[in-house]
Amino acid sequence: MSTNITTYCGRMDFHFYEPAAGHGLPHSPFNAIIAPRPIGWISSRAADGTLNLAPYSFFNAFSYTPPLIGFASIGEKDSVTNIRETGEFCWNLATRDLAEAMNESARITGPEVDEFALAGLTPAPSRLIDVPHVGEARVVFECRATQIVHLEDAAGAPTETRMVFGEVVGVHIDKTLLVDGIYQTTVADPISRGGGPATYFTISEEARFEMPRPEAAQSRL
Repeated sequence: MSTNITTYCGRMDFHFYEPAAGHGLPHSPFNAIIAPRPIGWISSRAADGTLNLAPYSFFNAFSYTPPLIGFASIGEKDSVTNIRETGEFCWNLATRDLAEAMNESARITGPEVDEFALAGLTPAPSRLIDVPHVGEARVVFECRATQIVHLEDAAGAPTETRMVFGEVVGVHIDKTLLVDGIYQTTVADPISRGGGPATYFTISEEARFEMPRPEAAQSRL
């Protein structure tokens, strides 16, 4: 196996670039390589009560216990400001049926604009926090902020990016997505962000494959 991989790698012709000097391509490949990415569809509330809803393509989970999720915002956008002020937010699962509404909530507007209303979505009350979630979303995480980190580059200089982390304190799951108690990812029909300015992906059961972890790896979990 290793010999075949070595032989194959020896035939590759690589495009190499240093990001600081530019990629030399029609469009940056970075987002397309780290893809598809789950969408951080974040609802928040400003200190004055104004609601905000915005999607972030740099989003993921980072811890099982406690469950921690996080999203990155390039600049101090309304979501970051609101979460800094109130300490709470919701993550809403973006699915194919809600794709157009999710995209509409990405519209650049002033902080006084309620993106729930803009996208024609229902702000539903949450159970444990004072931030509503998307009533049409089939999965919702209620979160309390744990950290807002101003990211730095390798030289220690601050970047424009803020990373917001939150602990998931409440989970809503549409019961039709549970079969024998197991969450069915493909039934939810989530959408994920790809590369380029407008590329998204869905997933299908046909693309699924099973690959149990090696026993040694399992013993370390």
